[in-house]
Amino acid sequence: MLIGLASTLFRARPVTLYTFISRFSPNSHGFLTITPTRLFTPAASLRRDENKEVDDYAELKEKVENFGICCNSVTPEEYTRLMCPKCKGGRSMEKSLSFHMSSKRNSALWRCFNIECGWAGQIPHNSAASDGVHQRGRINFPRILTEESLNLEPLNDMLAAYFSKRMISMDTLKRNHVMQMAGDQIIIAFTYRRNGMLIGCKYRTLEKRFWQEKGADKVLYGLDDVREADEIIIVEGEIDKLSVEEAGFPNCVSVPNGAPQGIASKELLPLEEDTRFSYLWNCNECLEKASRIVLATDGDLPGQALAEELARRLGKERCWQVCWPKKDELSSYKDANEVLVNLGREALKEAIECAVPYEMQNLN
Repeated sequence: MLIGLASTLFRARPVTLYTFISRFSPNSHGFLTITPTRLFTPAASLRRDENKEVDDYAELKEKVENFGICCNSVTPEEYTRLMCPKCKGGRSMEKSLSFHMSSKRNSALWRCFNIECGWAGQIPHNSAASDGVHQRGRINFPRILTEESLNLEPLNDMLAAYFSKRMISMDTLKRNHVMQMAGDQIIIAFTYRRNGMLIGCKYRTLEKRFWQEKGADKVLYGLDDVREADEIIIVEGEIDKLSVEEAGFPNCVSVPNGAPQGIASKELLPLEEDTRFSYLWNCNECLEKASRIVLATDGDLPGQALAEELARRLGKERCWQVCWPKKDELSSYKDANEVLVNLGREALKEAIECAVPYEMQNLN
């Protein structure tokens, strides 16, 4: 009986994005995940670790500043654009230096993407700094994307008319930086941005063939629209995000890779293996702030599977689900754009406002 009681007391909650964040964020929303191996970590040990990190950062900052790089605005584990001290941004005077600092703030690496400069260097932990273009081959940087490098241009009249038929205005398209690939083919380009910076692009033909820019971080489409949002709406595709915005809700994002065919497993995968939903973990800074998340995925079986996968990771207790209006006695409209096109903005707005708590909608 004592063994049973002990196992009950120390049984951990299922790992979700919500409870995972609670371990590392002071804003835990009342959730606590117990990790038995850390229950008795001495306070003195924690203080030593904190003091060491402070000392490491001070040492790193001094070394970086010796190269003329100011890293005061840098967030650990993110690539930040800074002014290159070597070329000063070149003729365009842009922030062309991509700078990355490790999560423990004890190492850094950088590269200037001005084609006339190319300066690169790194400061490994407990190692001497290295500087020079010869480091290029050993530094693993993501590409810095620009509209020019992706060969993008504004939408032509044909695509403007295509979106108009789907009730998406030019104002909404411009605000979301929807573009097209230059050339003979008609290819829509949904640009993915974080902090205003272009970090990815998803392409779509009118025949519904999709592909994404390789090597880009997986994030939610429209991420900057929900940075400080207390309520976030999540849809299944970029056009649905634009549709929800037409109904008066800019606080909406889309998943980048559509819906799964079914629920993968009853148990959530460890974070490092949960690659299909890595965009949730990559956007956790925004998602953790929301007290209410409205799941407005498609009404088909894959859409329902996506809603379940999202709710499991985000915390079902703060999720609501949209039920799309009936089309006839046997079927309902499939997604946000279908409702917008067939029933109008007010009907789409009402459907979102009438979302029901996820756990109530899925009692079975």
